[in-house]
Amino acid sequence: MLSGCSTIQVAYNQAPNLSYWWLDGYFDFSKPQTVVVKSGLAKLHAWHREQELPAYADLLARMQKVVEGPITPQQACDISEQIQAAAKRLLVQSADTLADWAPTLQPEQLSTLAKEFENDNRKWRKQWLDGPAADLAKLRLKKTVDRFEDFYGRLEEPQLKVLRQSISTSPFDPRLAWIERQRRQQDMLTTLGEHAGSGNRASHVKTEMLALLVRSQESPDPVYKARVELWQAHACRTLAEMHNSTSAEQRQTLVANLNQYEQDARMLVKGK
Repeated sequence: MLSGCSTIQVAYNQAPNLSYWWLDGYFDFSKPQTVVVKSGLAKLHAWHREQELPAYADLLARMQKVVEGPITPQQACDISEQIQAAAKRLLVQSADTLADWAPTLQPEQLSTLAKEFENDNRKWRKQWLDGPAADLAKLRLKKTVDRFEDFYGRLEEPQLKVLRQSISTSPFDPRLAWIERQRRQQDMLTTLGEHAGSGNRASHVKTEMLALLVRSQESPDPVYKARVELWQAHACRTLAEMHNSTSAEQRQTLVANLNQYEQDARMLVKGK
């Protein structure tokens, strides 16, 4: 099925449909809303293909040069900041799409969204908050190892040692993350509820939707923001230390994977 095309290419080309199905699971759109949502997602996807994919490909090309040798925590943070900047550009563009259909939402759809949040929260607490600390740490290690092995191939003991140490000293606080998660969900329910069925001017709604999306990425809570800065600095140190513990073969695997992602992005720019 995927002959001549990677899974990433197939998934990206289907992104508008996949995004619609995901959103519909939270809102249960009506037929008129479906037309508006699908149209907006198609426009967002076209913008992303034309404007963002070339930037992704260029970043991936630069990363290949950087990771051939040892890296510093600052280099890891520089890459992270570029990724975050791309995410923010996507949020800004997404505000248009959200503003087109947010005013059409009905009370029962917001109730559906709240119920889906509750379902998601039960799963989140099971993975990150509830249960013995040792079990939760083991789960975090497994997820972290899986992510790194997607890029480096099989990790060996030197890398596992770095990751175990990183998790044991991480400033990540699941209790703060839980509070922030609830804040974001309530913020979304409140903001969407204020505009649902309002018929407000599109420009006004877009401004409100953009503010909502930005708050979902950059918390207004100063306590949480300060902790995020610690997490990010810790993550940069971990990434640099982990990368610097890898073998030449593992780095070659990383470069090859990054190169494949770069080629995927350049092919997708062409609509393939």
